[in-house]
Amino acid sequence: MTALVAVAHGSRDPRSAATVHALLDVVRAMRPSLDVRASFLDLSVPLLGDVLRSARADGHRSAVVVPLLLGRAFHARVDVPGAVAEARVPALDVTISDVLGPDPRLESAALRRLASVGVRSGDRSLGVVLAGAGSSHAPANAAVSSIAARWAAGAGWAGVEAAFASSASPDVTTAVARLRARGARRIAVASWFLAPGLLPDRVARLAGDDVVVAPPLGPDPEVAELVLHRYGAAVASRLVHTA
Repeated sequence: MTALVAVAHGSRDPRSAATVHALLDVVRAMRPSLDVRASFLDLSVPLLGDVLRSARADGHRSAVVVPLLLGRAFHARVDVPGAVAEARVPALDVTISDVLGPDPRLESAALRRLASVGVRSGDRSLGVVLAGAGSSHAPANAAVSSIAARWAAGAGWAGVEAAFASSASPDVTTAVARLRARGARRIAVASWFLAPGLLPDRVARLAGDDVVVAPPLGPDPEVAELVLHRYGAAVASRLVHTA
């Protein structure tokens, strides 16, 4: 069977890798027969190339690399293909799946995380910030903004603003100020991050002590389901192209 090699960015924060492993434990529980392996681009181990070489050494002839990324920014477009090419694993057919986002299952997970800190739809006194990493690649930021706009139209809150931890604007402080200027008496931050780390911590710090901050998406069952969906689509695509 084709191995599933999930690849995350990696972080010096041990909570990040622990969350990735927890998510993949949920994936394994959903597909016990599937060989699911964790890897990282940088800062955490094992690195993607090492895991691909290990999969081949264990007898696999094909693998699907599933980027645990929420959008198609630099890591997805450059770093992941570069790491696969650099690995140069003979006799291992490697396919890279699409990234996780955008997808309604991620939105559902983010809303569940908000609900876990007491946020409910229909609260007209509440403003919500949807906070993502931010990117120099404008379409990646636009995808987050479009989700915020969709929530603003349907959730019944005082307003929803997208914000970014780096490389894009507005930042969280600005988004919070905009919501308060529009009459929001309370603020909550929804996390558009897969795992804890430097950028989610920056978001929480900028939000302020009086703002409720939801945890990252983490080992949510729908996120795990999405990982399997991306894997399955890549396997099907590879079979079509090789038939």
